[in-house]
Amino acid sequence: MGLALITGVTGQDGTYLVEDLLADGVEVHGLVRPGSIAPINDRVIQHRIDLTDSAGLQGLVSDLQPELIFHLAGQTSVAESWADPVAAINQTGVPTAALLSAIASASPGSRFVNASSAEIFGDAPAPQSEKTPVNPLSPYGAAKALGFFLVQGFRDRGMHASSAILYNHESPRRPEQFVTRKISKAAARIALGRQKTLRLGNLDAARDWGWAPDYVRALRLMAQQETAADYVIGTGESHSVREFVAAAFRVAGIEDWQSHVEIDPEFLRPADPKVQLADSSLARQRLGWAPTVDFAGIAEAMVIADLEAESRS
Repeated sequence: MGLALITGVTGQDGTYLVEDLLADGVEVHGLVRPGSIAPINDRVIQHRIDLTDSAGLQGLVSDLQPELIFHLAGQTSVAESWADPVAAINQTGVPTAALLSAIASASPGSRFVNASSAEIFGDAPAPQSEKTPVNPLSPYGAAKALGFFLVQGFRDRGMHASSAILYNHESPRRPEQFVTRKISKAAARIALGRQKTLRLGNLDAARDWGWAPDYVRALRLMAQQETAADYVIGTGESHSVREFVAAAFRVAGIEDWQSHVEIDPEFLRPADPKVQLADSSLARQRLGWAPTVDFAGIAEAMVIADLEAESRS
């Protein structure tokens, strides 16, 4: 049972985590950005506090004394971080510091799990593990690296604080600004005759794509461990954007996907890791974690969901 506090409660991972925790009888509290109108599960107790409001966070943590705190909020786009690097630090790095400080002073017994990112590794040789040097290439990666190092520092001072170094994870709940959802939605719309062309950037960029609910399960497993630690969470398989396009269009019944795709320089990033590939051996050994949905299954689930949604609209 117990009580959990989640930041980023309305995002892809947050919504899956809420469902899992509620199903287990956990009382769930969610931090919601002031002014946000995003839908939220009506069983979640909402708190509208800015994540950079250190005093507000400390007061909330002191009042709730949560057993579990999952920090999922922050800027989620590498491209957006290049457009405004200062916002990337303020929205992603600073809140992690504010939360850790609040826990240390007001609820030191809370268990804290931070959603980090494979972007902290930059263009490190594949595969990447917990021993891979942190060397980000983007403002987003740098902001996540700041949070990662802060978690380690507070853990060294006795806090049960862990970082999940999450590789790309997808689902039908992925926002449309992410390339996988952009592809799945376009495949559905093209199949239904509602769109002609899909514009993309680097088709050769390769990522380790997993199923979002699997990654949420990893967060919970990390919180349950007697000793806190950082874990790389990924499938151990890398696929290119080109492969995802082919798989998604195939599900939509389109084999000749090339005739529908255009390369647009607007979507090319200033710096981009060539290959991201997770070595999640530690998570598999210690947590008993393993992915349950493969690459083809992810593309299929996303396209089918978009086909159904487009057919209803």
